[in-house]
Amino acid sequence: MSVLKLLLWPLAVIYDVLMNIRNRLYDLKLKPSVSFTIPVIGVGNLAVGGTGKTPMVEYLIRLLSGSHKLATLSRGYGRKTKGFRLATNSDTARTLGDEPFQLFKKYGNTVTVAVGEDRAFAIPHILDQKPEVQVVVLDDAFQHRRVVTGFSILLSEYSNPFYKDHVMPLGRLREGPEGANRADAIIITKCPSNLSENEMMKMMHEVHKFSTKPVFFATIRYGEPQPLMDHKKPFVGRVILISGIALTAPLKEYVEKNFTLIKHLEYRDHYFYTKTDMLELETLINQYNEPVCILTTEKDKVKLESDELKEITARLPVFYLPIEMKFIGNGKDFDVLVRDFVDRG
Repeated sequence: MSVLKLLLWPLAVIYDVLMNIRNRLYDLKLKPSVSFTIPVIGVGNLAVGGTGKTPMVEYLIRLLSGSHKLATLSRGYGRKTKGFRLATNSDTARTLGDEPFQLFKKYGNTVTVAVGEDRAFAIPHILDQKPEVQVVVLDDAFQHRRVVTGFSILLSEYSNPFYKDHVMPLGRLREGPEGANRADAIIITKCPSNLSENEMMKMMHEVHKFSTKPVFFATIRYGEPQPLMDHKKPFVGRVILISGIALTAPLKEYVEKNFTLIKHLEYRDHYFYTKTDMLELETLINQYNEPVCILTTEKDKVKLESDELKEITARLPVFYLPIEMKFIGNGKDFDVLVRDFVDRG
């Protein structure tokens, strides 16, 4: 064990004890929590960031919105506003947060999108203002135990599954791996599309050391690059990749495999781009003799379309990669679990 790990180990032990006490108080109902009469689905993780929560929420929207009126509720991480907020056409990524705004841009015509730090406070406000809502999907809510979720989905990334990780600050876990037992379904996300049955069985065996709940496997499927702001510039395979997401390795690997990656400009998660960033990017792209495109993510797309940037981005050949989650193997069994829970009301 390295010197740094030795120094962090006592802090991790203290953090783990505190989280265990907190969870135990909720389990014993000594800390208050709120239940609701409508189905509430929670999506979350044990680790910090990068497990694919937004693609999972979008998967649930596609699965359920044809038969039920849905609302999504997020904390709205990175937004410049506070408190409860129901998304409207006047909102931006700065007022909602980039991921809720992404959901609103894609599904706002059929799904209610809301943000609020306190979910127990926010859900009654959603139901008061949108009484037609039949199901609420909570994003990043696994540790938000003030709300009792009827169906809890735990996500864990394939390259660093929770059972191999440690609690903070020694590792990336927000609580110990035994917390997985609170989930109703566990999904290993961002798997390689050719994941073998043998490896699935091995990972399921490791997960079941902490939880007996069903385990599923999913991969990320990227679509064809789409132009930002409907410009008419052609897409070419030589790209400068820009991203402000938690974990960039799967994205970079995909881009390197399918295009010629010239440069990767990597920003912190939830980063809000500035005019200076875009002008520097314009200078960079003009240095190349051969045509080069700018490629980004859906999450970054909604910030690059902002009013303060669109004059510059309209001049640039910017494209984004659509993304969706796809199950490997027994995904239909997961759909049945979710639908059965929702139909029970």
